[in-house]
Amino acid sequence: MGFWIFMMVMSLLIPLSMIGFGTYFRKKVPKKINYLYGYRTPMSMKNKDTWDFAHRYFGRLWFIMGWIVLFITILAMIALLGKDTDTIGNLGAIITLLQCIPMLGVIIPTE
Repeated sequence: MGFWIFMMVMSLLIPLSMIGFGTYFRKKVPKKINYLYGYRTPMSMKNKDTWDFAHRYFGRLWFIMGWIVLFITILAMIALLGKDTDTIGNLGAIITLLQCIPMLGVIIPTE
C-alpha cells in the first residue's frame, strides 16, 4: 500500500504541474521576452504580441489538459490498488510516460 501511495503522488505531479502553470500563464504573462522561463519557442519570442498570445493560449490548453489527465490518472491508479509492486511500478511508469503526450502535445496547436 505504501508503494501505491508513493506512485499515486508521483503520477499526480505532471497533471498538477500542468494545472498550476496553466493557471499562472493564463493570468500572468511574463512581462518581458526572456530566455529564463515561460513558453519559449522561436515563434513565441518574435515579438511581444506573440509572446503574450502564446502564454495565454498555452496556459489555457495546459489548464484544460491538466484536469483531463488528472482525472484519467486517478482512475488508472485506483485500478492498480491492491496489485503487486512490480505491476504498480511498471504501469505507473507507463502512465507517467503517457502523460507526457498531452503535456508536450499542446505545443503543436499553440505554434
